[in-house]
Amino acid sequence: MTETTHDVVIVGAGHNGLTAAAYLALAGKKVLLLERENHVGGAAISAEVFTGVDARLSRYSYLVSLLPRRIIDELGLEIRLARRRYSSYTPNPADTTVGLLIDQGDPQATQASFTAVGAADDFEAWNVFYMDTERVAQALFGTMCEPLPTRSEARRMVDAPTLWEELFERPLGDTITERFQNDLVRGVVATDGLIGTFASLDDPSLDANRCFLYHVIGNETGDWDVPIGGMGAVTSELERVARDAGAEIVTQAEVTSASPDGTVRYTLTRATETSQQAEHEASGQHVLANVSPWVLRGLLEQGTQGTQEPPVTRPEGAQVKVNLLLKRLPKLRDTSVSPEAAFGGTFHINETLSQLEGAYDEAVRGNIPELLPCEIYCHSLTDPSILSPELVEAGAQTLTVFGLHAPDRWLTEENNDAMRARLQAAVLASLNSVLAEPVEDLLMTDAAGNPCIESKTTLDLEHAINLSGGNIFHGPLSWPFLEDDAARHSPAERWGVATQHARILLCGAGARRGGGVSGIGGHNAAMAVLEG
Repeated sequence: MTETTHDVVIVGAGHNGLTAAAYLALAGKKVLLLERENHVGGAAISAEVFTGVDARLSRYSYLVSLLPRRIIDELGLEIRLARRRYSSYTPNPADTTVGLLIDQGDPQATQASFTAVGAADDFEAWNVFYMDTERVAQALFGTMCEPLPTRSEARRMVDAPTLWEELFERPLGDTITERFQNDLVRGVVATDGLIGTFASLDDPSLDANRCFLYHVIGNETGDWDVPIGGMGAVTSELERVARDAGAEIVTQAEVTSASPDGTVRYTLTRATETSQQAEHEASGQHVLANVSPWVLRGLLEQGTQGTQEPPVTRPEGAQVKVNLLLKRLPKLRDTSVSPEAAFGGTFHINETLSQLEGAYDEAVRGNIPELLPCEIYCHSLTDPSILSPELVEAGAQTLTVFGLHAPDRWLTEENNDAMRARLQAAVLASLNSVLAEPVEDLLMTDAAGNPCIESKTTLDLEHAINLSGGNIFHGPLSWPFLEDDAARHSPAERWGVATQHARILLCGAGARRGGGVSGIGGHNAAMAVLEG
């Protein structure tokens, strides 16, 4: 067994691990970054999903909002993020010949669209509500790369007692139903509280509120931008900066244990005729865990010969992800809106508030909703560079579908294939319920003649990228502040990256203020190391 010594050992080369490695290496630290796959990037990668088809899809994560401009500038990242003109389009399930189009470039067209779906009275309420969320974003987003404020300090920053009560103290469903009258409008607002979160909007746990907050505060605007070149372009830049700064990045290195004293053991696999594995040991003054707290708990128990760590709740994701490559965009039943406009933002399908709550109730009972709530995003409309010139010329388009309320509790190793097929069928049925033609008829085929469609269940995500329970946030999201009586004596506590062990820090989505493609977890763990 080989043994090495470092200032910092990082477990997991997703975007947060790469961010931490870049900051620490630039600060002169000796950094070892270990990744079990043969590439870096974690969930933020681009891949040729369909055999023989020159299209590089953002396979898992797909948009960027929470990555602070501060991190981009400080690390010198050469990435481009494109703003979308259209925020969203939502067909009216009761009459799919009309829909709500939020056109950020034409407020008058947006107002007319509110009227068309019978929600004229909600147009002004919409504008006021999102001015309010922008106020919260401007108050709090700047703190995301600073030591955590307390609840009282955050409340003073927002400086709007009624708004604070609405977003931070009461269930999001109460606020939405009081602010808006139309079921469709309520649903469009509500979805930001449910992406990656399995909850009712009325749940007193306020899980939906925390999810909503992270969806509307990004870079003080809440805009979700398209990474030019796909998500892989973001992590490729982070890798470049980290390597140039001197970080050692080792792939095909599966960590098997971690100890509170900073010792990490891993197996290194190198492609040979016998696929040989070798045992290695690395020690660091700090170990940064870019894995879920659930995975970290298992690694620590292995590293301490079975000594039981404090209990951690196993995360549960609740979505199905479907990637499609189409010959062209589908036709709509709403002839007043072009497909390019409808798919130019987030396309909401069967996501009225009553549908969302009904689907949640069905999912809790173990049933796939008859019309699964879904939302679609088309990367190639904003960024055709992910397609070959031939595909662009032919009019091909990518679609990414995120189906809600498909909880991990439904899945086992034995039923995963069957459930994947059922969930894919449910997604296609939901899409077809609002389109003017079956989406299956538009699917391209790969080199073997197979339809260009790929579905990922929560269990698939756990297998592929080690997302415990398929939870895209590594667990329940936390408020971006500490309670007034919370301990904040150590740098790790102040930065929201502490574990039970002083030398072991969280640096991924499971850190406080983690979640989303932001680099914030990695930045804050690095700052805690440097401060300590």
